[in-house]
Amino acid sequence: MSASRKVLVIDDSRTIRNMVKGMLPAANFEVLEAADGVAGLSAVEREKPWLIMLDFILPKMSGYEVYENIRKNRELYRIPLVLMSGKKEEVTSKISEPLESHYLVFIEKPFDKDKLAAAIKRAYDLANQIPNDYLPAEPVAVAAGNGAAPTLDPALLSRIEELEIKLHQTEDLEKRLKALEQQTAIQAKQIQQLVAFIKQKLGG
Repeated sequence: MSASRKVLVIDDSRTIRNMVKGMLPAANFEVLEAADGVAGLSAVEREKPWLIMLDFILPKMSGYEVYENIRKNRELYRIPLVLMSGKKEEVTSKISEPLESHYLVFIEKPFDKDKLAAAIKRAYDLANQIPNDYLPAEPVAVAAGNGAAPTLDPALLSRIEELEIKLHQTEDLEKRLKALEQQTAIQAKQIQQLVAFIKQKLGG
């Protein structure tokens, strides 16, 4: 291993961060630190570390939320991930067992150097097993390539609004014509009845 292999430890406990740093030889690893979920996710996106050690209970953003953001990101989801917690139940309440089916490793705090080494090796192996179709296909290209939803030209929107207004006007006109036809039919019938009545009187 080379010193370029960055390990990001996201934990609000300075003791845990220092413990991990002390267990990993500086000749092989560069240990980065973050004390809360927001700073941790920012560091993941910025540094793209070789491995992430993530505490599940964190301030500002929970470890579970950090985990979800990592797994949904095409540039990050293959990074080996070790979840840390004082109680496994805190993790399994959010992520179903077996945890390895989610391509991650759990290590219970506190842990020793041997358990840490085994967890890191297993997390690396699992990350290499993540299938290529783990994430859905890329969405259709969007406007400006910045992830924003495509927008319609203002002139086109104005034209659509005009057409909608004309459509409503046409519908109203059709209703009026139908009503007028009904009234005309009624009046024609009344005239026929009146003509028949007059003829009857004149014939009498």
